[in-house]
Amino acid sequence: METIQYNLPPNRIPLAWYNIAADLPKPMAPPLHPGTLQPLGPDDLAPLFPMSLILQEVSQEREIEIPGEVRQLYAQWRPSPLFRARRLEKALDTPAHIYYKYEGVSPAGSHKLNTALPQAYYNKKEGTKHLSTETGAGQWGSALAMACSFFGLDCKVFMVRVSYDQKPYRRALIEAFGASVTASPSNETESGRAILAQHPDSNGSLGIAISEAVEVAAKDPNTKYALGSVLSHVLLHQTVIGLEAIEQMALADDDPDVVIACAGGGSNFAGLGMPYIGRKLKGQSKARVVAVEPAACPSMTKGRFVYDFGDTGHLTPLVKMHTLGSSFVPPGIHAGGLRYHGMAPLVSHVLDLGLAEATTVQQLDAFAAGIQFARSEGIMPAPEANHAIAAAISEALQAKQEGKQKTILFNLSGHGHFDMQSYIAYQAGKLENYEYPAEEIAMALAGLPSVG
Repeated sequence: METIQYNLPPNRIPLAWYNIAADLPKPMAPPLHPGTLQPLGPDDLAPLFPMSLILQEVSQEREIEIPGEVRQLYAQWRPSPLFRARRLEKALDTPAHIYYKYEGVSPAGSHKLNTALPQAYYNKKEGTKHLSTETGAGQWGSALAMACSFFGLDCKVFMVRVSYDQKPYRRALIEAFGASVTASPSNETESGRAILAQHPDSNGSLGIAISEAVEVAAKDPNTKYALGSVLSHVLLHQTVIGLEAIEQMALADDDPDVVIACAGGGSNFAGLGMPYIGRKLKGQSKARVVAVEPAACPSMTKGRFVYDFGDTGHLTPLVKMHTLGSSFVPPGIHAGGLRYHGMAPLVSHVLDLGLAEATTVQQLDAFAAGIQFARSEGIMPAPEANHAIAAAISEALQAKQEGKQKTILFNLSGHGHFDMQSYIAYQAGKLENYEYPAEEIAMALAGLPSVG
C-alpha cells in the first residue's frame, strides 16, 4: 500500500482568497470599541493595522485578489500536496478513504506563512517599519519573522513563556530570520509587568502575549501589530488551503463526507473549512465540517458565545466569540498553538449557525494518534495537528464499526520537527491528560465584560 499524492501545477495557485462573509445567511456581530462599546470604524483600527488589511477585515466581497508578489512567494511551496493515506487506512483496517492536505511543506513548516506573507506585504506597501506580534508554539512567530525578512521589516515577537522554555529550536528559528524574541509575560510592557506583579511564575498565555504586542504597536506610530489567527483577514488568507483541496479532491475523483482541522484561534480550520462551508451554502457539498480543540482549552465546547476581549490586558476591541474569559490561563500542554481563551469570531459564528461542529481531544490521545500517523505515513506531525489526526482516526474507526465507506479529509497544518521534546516527554510517560475544571472556567467567565 502506497501513499498517493495529488498535485496541482504551480499555475493553479488560487488567484483570489475566498471570503465566506459574502455567502453567510446572517452577518457577524460587529467588533466593539473597548472604551465606548460602540461598533468600530476603520479609523479605530488604524493604529494597529494597515488600511488594506482593515478593509479586508470588514469586506463583503466574495473574492479578494491575491497580490502578484504574494503569489510569487506562495509558489515556493504552493499548491501544497494532498495525500491519500493508504497505509494508515490499512493499519486501521477501515473502509474509509483518508486524505490529508499537508501544510508542513512551507518554508516555515506550517500553514502560518499563508497569512504572514500578505500581512508583511501590505504593511511594507503602506510604509510600516516594524511589526510586533505574539506566538504560542512558535509556528506563527517563525512565519512572520521569515516574511518580515523577505520584505525588509523589523519584527518583535512575544512568545508565551511555557513555549519559550519548551521549544528553544523554534525560538532559534525566529531569531535566525532577524526577529527578536521575548518571553511573555515580560518586564518590557505595562501589561507584562502587571501580570508578573500578580503571578511572578506565570506560564503566560496567548492573551497576555497579545496584550504586550498590541501595547508596543499602539505606542509607536512606526510599528503595526500582526497576528496569526482569530481575525477575519487572517482566516481569509488561509483559504488557499481549502480552494486547492477542492481541486485536488476532484483529481482524486472523491469528495469528503467530513472535513476536519484542529482549532486554537481558528485559522487553519478556517483555511480548509470555509471553502467547504461555502460549497455547502451553495448546495454543492453535504460534508460535515469539524473543528477539534484540546480538552485542556475547550473554548468552543465549554465556553460561551458572547462579547469578550481578545487579550488579557483589555487593550483589544471586543469581539463576539466562543470564549473561556480573557483571564483564562490554560495549562502548559504541548499543543502551544491551541492555548487560546477564545475562538475566531468567524469560526464562532459559523458554529452558532450550525454550519460546523466542534469536538475535543485529550493530550495523550492526540500524541498516540500522531505516533500512529508517523509510523504509517512517515511524517511527524506538529502537536496541534495531532488533534485533527485523532479525530480523523476516530471517524475512520466509526466507519469500520458501521461497515460504511466514508471519505475523510483533514488538514495536517504543520510538521513537528521543532516539537520533538514533546514527543520525548510522551514516550517517557511524562505527559498527562488535563480536563479543565468547570469551577475554574466559571471563575474566568465571571469576569466577562458587560455588553448590552
